[in-house]
Amino acid sequence: MNGSEPRIEIFRPFGEAFELMKKILFQQFDLKKWLIVGFAAWLANLGGGAGGFNYQYNRRDEMHKLNETISQIPQPILITGICVLILFVFVLGVLFAWLRARGGFMFIDCLVKNRGAIAEPWREFRRDGNSYFLFSLLVAIVLLVFAAVFSLPLVLPIIKDSTFLRTHHVYVIVAIAALIFAMIFLLLAWSLIASFMLPVMYRQRCRVSEAFIIVTRLIAAHPGEMLLYCLFWIVLALATALVACLATCATCCIAAIPYVGTVILLPLFVLLRSFSLLFIRQFGPDYDVWGSFMPPEFLPILLSLSSVPAISAPSSNLPPEPPPRPSI
Repeated sequence: MNGSEPRIEIFRPFGEAFELMKKILFQQFDLKKWLIVGFAAWLANLGGGAGGFNYQYNRRDEMHKLNETISQIPQPILITGICVLILFVFVLGVLFAWLRARGGFMFIDCLVKNRGAIAEPWREFRRDGNSYFLFSLLVAIVLLVFAAVFSLPLVLPIIKDSTFLRTHHVYVIVAIAALIFAMIFLLLAWSLIASFMLPVMYRQRCRVSEAFIIVTRLIAAHPGEMLLYCLFWIVLALATALVACLATCATCCIAAIPYVGTVILLPLFVLLRSFSLLFIRQFGPDYDVWGSFMPPEFLPILLSLSSVPAISAPSSNLPPEPPPRPSI
């Protein structure tokens, strides 16, 4: 390429991610490394999805029995129990978010350096993980406030008029659909930004606010490429969910056990995370997580002539070129 803009592709980084996954997990196969990388991947996706099936058998009878049991509990005890349960769920969610933020950097470090390590990246990226956790918590609060404010046009008329739901069907349906669409759009946008913020913070060791600005500007500058990435990622997510369901059935729900399922499906986790790292790597050396260090076994994949644009060639552990000799 002779131009200043790199050629952004979708399928090539995925092919490279597949080769990288084979190199990390199967060449040479190391069970201890597999379990450690699986633990980092489990932390990085902690609380990100359900691990089992939602059985619907005899659900109506079970709900009826549950209502009868709840009605027999004294109201003060019931209110106290609900408050304690809400507090417990909130604390558990905050704890999961903190571990997920720290685990995200650990998982990237394992993939970048082709190693199974927990303690060292946990300490090295403590400040980055904590700052990312606080920022993600702030984003979650902003999304909740937005959802509450956006739902006011629907909630206020219902509070004022108890018959509003029966007399304004079209308005209610449109308002609910608009709220759902807006929240899905915001959640997808934040998921895209967050998936790129971690590699940017890992590569540039910048503050979380700076990483947010860098990623949003990158997305705004390349909307077409990012849209293709999102569409391809949705396809990969659906395929991953299908494989996870098949694995859960084939292992008699063993794959639904926390951490165990991540270990069993580790090639999928490594493949998907490597794909995102290799995709953003195409935008230049500032986005290349292998820019400061590259394992020698990754050189045939990451430094092939057909894989990395000239402007994004990393300054890895290769020896620097000698300076040009002055002309006489």
